[in-house]
Amino acid sequence: MIMKKYLLEPRQEAPSALVLREAESAPLAPDEVRVRMEACSLNYRDLLMRSGLSASGGGDPVIPLSDGAGVVAEIGEGVTAWKIGDRVAPIFFRDWESGRFEMTYHDAARGGSCDGVLAESVVAPAHSLVRVPGYLSSAEAATLPCAALTAWHAMMERGHPVGPGDTVLCLGTGGVSIFALQIAKAAGARVILTSSSDEKRALARELGADETIHYHEAPDWDREVWRLTKKRGVDLVIEVGGPGTLEKSMNSVAAGGRISLIGVLTGFEAPDASLFPIVTKNVDLQGIYVGSRAMFERMNLFLEEHRIRPVIDSTFAFDRAGDAYARLEGAKHVGKIVVEV
Repeated sequence: MIMKKYLLEPRQEAPSALVLREAESAPLAPDEVRVRMEACSLNYRDLLMRSGLSASGGGDPVIPLSDGAGVVAEIGEGVTAWKIGDRVAPIFFRDWESGRFEMTYHDAARGGSCDGVLAESVVAPAHSLVRVPGYLSSAEAATLPCAALTAWHAMMERGHPVGPGDTVLCLGTGGVSIFALQIAKAAGARVILTSSSDEKRALARELGADETIHYHEAPDWDREVWRLTKKRGVDLVIEVGGPGTLEKSMNSVAAGGRISLIGVLTGFEAPDASLFPIVTKNVDLQGIYVGSRAMFERMNLFLEEHRIRPVIDSTFAFDRAGDAYARLEGAKHVGKIVVEV
């Protein structure tokens, strides 16, 4: 059976070429499942993969994108957990089922060190799938594997779960930050969100943000956070900026709070700031890189309980996947960008 798939084909000059190819569908090995993809979504990581700034599995072409959802179309010998017609999403780290993270899981990170999901169908080990919440469309479910799970891991799995009485600071309005806003509000926490766009701040308030800060109008936004929290600081910072924002995040966090370091939107360089405030405040600085299948399943129960619907910025047809990349690169989006297969 012939199917279409996208590949990131390395070139001598960056970025890699995003090309649409036809290929024979791979046969199933025992314990594997074929998933007919219905939708995929993009993350900032996908721009890094295309640009060559983030490590992949080597110089071979790879199917891009880690996030997607679809329907089980075929099951291999020995598969008992799934049946044809089940709605599923592949997990980001193919082999991280539960427990503590191991560096070997990087060897099977979808859309990077192994094939991703931007294809008409994908073959996956049965253990690397989760059932998607029944109330969500495939486009909505396709946004969950990376951005939503990253936000969930930061807020509900590491340290004490966010809840009433806590204040969360979300930087920006990308996928992780918007999911963090939604999850935090469902858990009963207060949320402060930063953005350079009045339109995006208005949408954030519609989603429940208690306070928003225009960081161009208030470049010292950490002082504004300090004012809004009556000089206490926030309990958790969803830190997606990296070295360029870490100093202000350290200034914004409360004593005994935590900073979840997730993104590198400001680059990979070392921060200029002293890290000593982390010591003086007894702050936890924790690296968050997506999560396990067990976390995904717990998150889905929470999403179903609170009927949280992902925010989709825009949707593109499969043959316009390049336009979806351009939309993400333009940084005008709020929430997630989806490609329908």
